Amino acid sequence: MVSPVTFALQPRRTFAAQMKTKASTPQPGSKRRRKASAPKVRLEEVAQEAGVSAATVSRVLNNASLVTQDLRDKVLKATSKLGYVAHGAARALASRRSRVLGAVVPNLSNTIFSDMIEGFQQRLEPQGYTMLLATFNYDEAAEFRSVRTMIERGVDGLVLVGVTHSKELEVLLNSSGIPFIQTWAPARASAHPTIGYDNATAARLLVDHLVGLGHRDIGVVAGLTQHNDRVRARIAGLRAAMRRHRIPLPADRIVQTEYRIAKVREAFRVLQRKGELPTALIANNDIVALGLLLEAQAQGIRVPAQLSIIGVGDLEIVTHMRPPLTTVRSPKHTIGAMAADYLLARISGHDFALPEELPLELVVRGSTAPPRTTRRKDISA
Repeated sequence: MVSPVTFALQPRRTFAAQMKTKASTPQPGSKRRRKASAPKVRLEEVAQEAGVSAATVSRVLNNASLVTQDLRDKVLKATSKLGYVAHGAARALASRRSRVLGAVVPNLSNTIFSDMIEGFQQRLEPQGYTMLLATFNYDEAAEFRSVRTMIERGVDGLVLVGVTHSKELEVLLNSSGIPFIQTWAPARASAHPTIGYDNATAARLLVDHLVGLGHRDIGVVAGLTQHNDRVRARIAGLRAAMRRHRIPLPADRIVQTEYRIAKVREAFRVLQRKGELPTALIANNDIVALGLLLEAQAQGIRVPAQLSIIGVGDLEIVTHMRPPLTTVRSPKHTIGAMAADYLLARISGHDFALPEELPLELVVRGSTAPPRTTRRKDISA
């Protein structure tokens, strides 16, 4: 007969308690090597090391202006030596500032935005600010979610792209009370603070250059107009400039595309299927111009001998294209830098005068030339 087995019921332990017991029990052959973490360096220790008061250290770390450069250098040297890191949450509570600014841009594949962000960031670092960055790919709902998240995280200010936003976003911005600035449009384009240039001016420079070369049959390949007031303004500007020259711009001479090289090349072929190619193509920006040039070259169409191409932006890559691109130079870094200057001034309670619009410059390179018919007439003459 098998003897009955008695099980002693043990008190139920939580998983955390089990793990604690396991961790506290030395395993065979193992050695404890737990090292106590070093105590956090205190602000008073930095003050002692620098030979200044704790209040002076605080002023330096908060970028106060009432500190001499000599004292600032001493404090920064002491913080570096001791490895002092300020408690961000405590500083935010004390100053009611997070020292973080948010930037929400359509994408970073179009380097005009990454150039703008670079200019923005370069202004923040010397002032002890950092940046949160989000992209929304021209999706209003995604833009709203990004802005809402940044406001919930306590950013001190925001930089946005364009002047057209969803109603929900406008309500959110107005109710939040935090300063924000819009970019890539002239100040008169919105009742809210805005820094940029006039797209009608950019359009006029493009059209005047091509018409001056003798072009009368001009096509346009532009980005999608949905949630992109810059594209809409530029197309309107192109139409107005061509009307001034009494040159038509039929609807079938305008093709819209996503800002991806493969999509731009397809847009080129769509334009071809509508009839004979124009003698010149205006690209909404340099990314589009690059795609047009690549497709023209793939088809054996010589630029500019058979087709002139012109863009907007003056990205670094366009100087290395063959031929190098004629384009309108936009103030990418300046837009970012002035946006940062405006927000920092507002946060500090100061005024900052924004210019009505920033200047543009036509940069003539090798991708534009007189149309072939004009060249023949000049030669025969």
